[in-house]
Amino acid sequence: MKKEKRWYAVYTRSRWEKKIAETLLKNGIHAYCPINRVEHRWSDRIKLVEEPLFRNYVFVRICDKELVPVLSTSGVIHFVTNMGKPALVQDAEIEAIRDMLNEYVNVQVKRAEVHRNDLVHIISGPLQSHEGVIVSERRNTVKVMLPTLGYMMYVEVGKENLRLVKRAV
Repeated sequence: MKKEKRWYAVYTRSRWEKKIAETLLKNGIHAYCPINRVEHRWSDRIKLVEEPLFRNYVFVRICDKELVPVLSTSGVIHFVTNMGKPALVQDAEIEAIRDMLNEYVNVQVKRAEVHRNDLVHIISGPLQSHEGVIVSERRNTVKVMLPTLGYMMYVEVGKENLRLVKRAV
C-alpha cells in the first residue's frame, strides 16, 4: 500500500532555501521553494532578481517515511510544527502560491498578525473549520475561545493555523 504524500514546511538555514530545495530534489524528495521575481533598481539599471518568497522556508511533499531523510538534509533545521507534529500545508495553499508567482512580479508576503478579541477561523489541525475569539496571545500561539455546547472551550492554537475573519474594533 502506497502512503499518501502531503505537503509540509521545513525551516532552513538563512539564505539556504534554493540550495536545500535542489539537494532534496536530487535525493528524490519532492521539494518546492517558491521563487519571487523582484525588481531591483540601481542607479544605472533595473534588473529582475529571483529570491525565495518565504525566507527560511522550503515546502516538501512527502510521506511519513521520508520525514527523517528530509530532517537529516544539511541546512534543514526543523519541520514547522503544530501541536508537536509536523504541520500540514494544504494542496490548495501551494497551488495558490504557484498561481500567484506565475501571474505577478514583486509579490510581497506579510505575517498575518492576530490580536486579542479578533474573530478567527482555524484553517488546520483537529479544530479545523471552527471559529473563535482570541483571548490571549504568545509569541507563536494564541488562546482561542470556542463556544461549544453552551460552554466556552479554550484551546491554544499555532498562529499559522488561523485566518483572521474580523478585526476587533
